[in-house]
Amino acid sequence: MDSVLIQSSHQCTFCQLVFPIRMVPSVPLCWLPLLLHSSSWCVCICVCLLLHVSSLCDVAGVSGQYPLVQNLTVTEGGTANMTCRVEYNDNTSLQWSNPAQQTLFFGDKKALRDNRIELVRASWSELIISIHDVTLSDEGMYTCSLFTMPVRTAKAYLTVLGVPEKPQIDGLTKPAIEGDHITLTCMTQGSKPAADLRWFRNEKEIKGAKEVNASGKTFTVRSSLQLHVGRNDDGVAYTCKVDHEALTQTPQQATEVLEVHYAPHVEVTPSLTVPQEGQYLKLECVSKGNPSPDPVMWTKDGGDLPDLDRMIVEGRELTFTSLNKTDNGTYRCEASNHLGTSSAEYVLYVYDPNAIGQHGTDHALIGGVVAVVVFVTLCLIIVLGRYLARHKGTYLTNEAKGADDAPDADTAIINAEGNHAHAEEKKEYFI
Repeated sequence: MDSVLIQSSHQCTFCQLVFPIRMVPSVPLCWLPLLLHSSSWCVCICVCLLLHVSSLCDVAGVSGQYPLVQNLTVTEGGTANMTCRVEYNDNTSLQWSNPAQQTLFFGDKKALRDNRIELVRASWSELIISIHDVTLSDEGMYTCSLFTMPVRTAKAYLTVLGVPEKPQIDGLTKPAIEGDHITLTCMTQGSKPAADLRWFRNEKEIKGAKEVNASGKTFTVRSSLQLHVGRNDDGVAYTCKVDHEALTQTPQQATEVLEVHYAPHVEVTPSLTVPQEGQYLKLECVSKGNPSPDPVMWTKDGGDLPDLDRMIVEGRELTFTSLNKTDNGTYRCEASNHLGTSSAEYVLYVYDPNAIGQHGTDHALIGGVVAVVVFVTLCLIIVLGRYLARHKGTYLTNEAKGADDAPDADTAIINAEGNHAHAEEKKEYFI
């Protein structure tokens, strides 16, 4: 029995020499044939082969998996966290490399001297690193390697967004003159991808002409706005806004307020519609212009104001403290600035309060008389129309008598006259 055990032991030792892999089972497992009372070399070798193949399958399962990574997008100046994972690992190291194939970290060992790159977590199943203050030069394909036989790799692309600078508006003339043609240009630099520029007139969006130029990895974007300046543009705010995916919180924008100079326009507004003697009247000279046409000048009938004791000029207003008939006339207000002069006139007629009341009574009386005349006329027209309609009907009836049997119109008339004769003969008289 001892000889058999020794022989079997040698046989198993032979198996291990033939398949010197750590996954091959230990010698006692090869004693299985001895337990079955078999000392065959063949049985021992077959058992070792089966176990070795099984171990090879296990190794293939481990080395056949790939690292798991994801593409990443980060804004310039931000932080990129690069993560590499495996489902399970057999104490095999993970490694991160940059687009230049420089090793950043091998396991928990830092390989590249860059203070912006730090280790977040390192284990047999995960390797996470962070890159701070990301720049456009950091963009590219990063590689995570799993050092099996053969080496397995996975690639993740890091996209860096270029943040557009605050826009600037050029071409604004201060002040602009009414009728001018000006071009406003908005420009922003440093965007990646190219930013979009939008124009607003106060709160309403208007369309501009866009132009994009590449500058290295970033883009310079311009947008132009053509304006024909009018007085309605005075004080209007023109805003240029930048739209870009890197601007998630505070939008970039610039605003310019347009100042337009224009000649004045004048109107005279009275405080009373029907001015009467003894009343207080105020004439306001409403003038619009830029620069403001101040002060204004008042005249009466082409000359100076005659009675400055009752006619008071304060700024743009002409005030009459107590109106009388002598105030009747044409009052003129004139305003001017360096771009032109404008004037407006008001014809003042002061009414007698008593005459206005009498005229009011006369108008009421006349209105009542007119209403009665119109009513009577309508009644006469209606009565006359009814009378004519009845008379016309009787005439037609007499003419129609005898027309039924007459062959023509002449015979019908003769028959009708005969009927009239018979009608006269048949008259009876009562006394």
